[in-house]
Amino acid sequence: MINYDIIVVGSGPGGYVTAIRSSQLGFKTAIVEKESLGGVCLNWGCIPTKALLKSAQVFEYLNHAEDYGLNAENVSKDFNKIIDRSRNVAKGMSKGVNFLMKKNKIDVLTGYGKIKKDKIVSVDGNDYKASHVIIATGSRSRTIDSIPQDGNQIIGYREAMTLKKQPKSITIVGSGAIGIEFAYFYNSIGTNVNIVEYMPNIVPLEDEDVSKELAKSFKKKGINILTSSEVISVKKTKNKVIATIKKNDEETNLESEILLSAVGIKSNIENIGLEDVGIAVDNDKIIVDKYYNTNIPGYYAIGDIVSGPALAHVASAEGILCVEKIAGHNVSPINYGNIPGCTYCSPEISSVGLTEKQAIEKGYKIKVGKFPFSASGKASASGTKEGFVKVIFDEKYGEWLGCHMIGAGVTDMIAEAVLGRKLETTGTEVLKAIHPHPTMSEAVMEAVAAAYDEVIHL
Repeated sequence: MINYDIIVVGSGPGGYVTAIRSSQLGFKTAIVEKESLGGVCLNWGCIPTKALLKSAQVFEYLNHAEDYGLNAENVSKDFNKIIDRSRNVAKGMSKGVNFLMKKNKIDVLTGYGKIKKDKIVSVDGNDYKASHVIIATGSRSRTIDSIPQDGNQIIGYREAMTLKKQPKSITIVGSGAIGIEFAYFYNSIGTNVNIVEYMPNIVPLEDEDVSKELAKSFKKKGINILTSSEVISVKKTKNKVIATIKKNDEETNLESEILLSAVGIKSNIENIGLEDVGIAVDNDKIIVDKYYNTNIPGYYAIGDIVSGPALAHVASAEGILCVEKIAGHNVSPINYGNIPGCTYCSPEISSVGLTEKQAIEKGYKIKVGKFPFSASGKASASGTKEGFVKVIFDEKYGEWLGCHMIGAGVTDMIAEAVLGRKLETTGTEVLKAIHPHPTMSEAVMEAVAAAYDEVIHL
């Protein structure tokens, strides 16, 4: 039996990052993966969806070339080539992770991993021993009884990015990041899109102003949005799916060629040996402490299988902290109140910290500033005037409580707010930090100025 210092089960952005940091710290490390290195995020989530969205964005640009004084005639698309490009991007990234494993001298154990007692991991029947076992098995599309997925007409996110032909119409149930990104993609290439959301607003975790702005933008694009609505049943015919929608005690039928269920995720914690080892689970999550120890010494869990935001960058940060703690480093627990969230539709959405409603509910007396991109010189020159930056500060101490953006490129801008909040930057300090002109990023400074009644360009 081969002995390792650390075995990581799962090679998503939590697992492979954990394995690399483990190797950097001098641990003899192995990683277990049953499919492709990189996990769901790299192969079926974050990366290939962004490739699809880029194709949709370029197609939109070409169709609006006249807005920029250009001529682009007979613009067409090839759905299968768009899909192929996305898959090739994912394959390239997976090969990159494979290179990183070799570079860092990490053994890749290919097969289905199952944990056993005494810190043994079985991979397709072969046993490996470790001093520490880190579980990072991720998640998958959640299924619900009212929407039974068949992989053909009623699908999850995997099938949504590998369809053989473009559907004429699609109903998307759920308007979190996954649902919204696919809604934008399919609408942009000419599919009729319906969004069904149980909550009163789409992207319900975002600030209400952002939700309303995105709904306005999507409706302008021709997307049909049904909020405060629930799919209570679905029926298939040969060529369509009929969803029965309940809203305000009234039922209506919604027909489409394809129905995409984007109602959340399910942790991959079944049949991996948790019960055999005695690892405690609650509400579909492995219970861990602030350093990701489970209740059984020597076993740890990170990423989507523990409570907290199910985001790639969170899983990576958790894994790094976990192995650094094992190595004896002086580490601080992650502040889950300062995790940025991004949705890569067009206009993009990004946010960190409290929404305006949450800040008020917590009893803060707040200053709120908002700066629309319609007043931004860079946005006007770029032809991307949709959206705004909204900032929220504690009136008493100037603490930056939250930042919410919707517009072009805002997923690349949110890091300023994350870093500012990490460093406990006050509103006055942000305002006095000179931002370059003309840029989209100066809208952050302008929004802060609006909060402090010093805005210049409004």
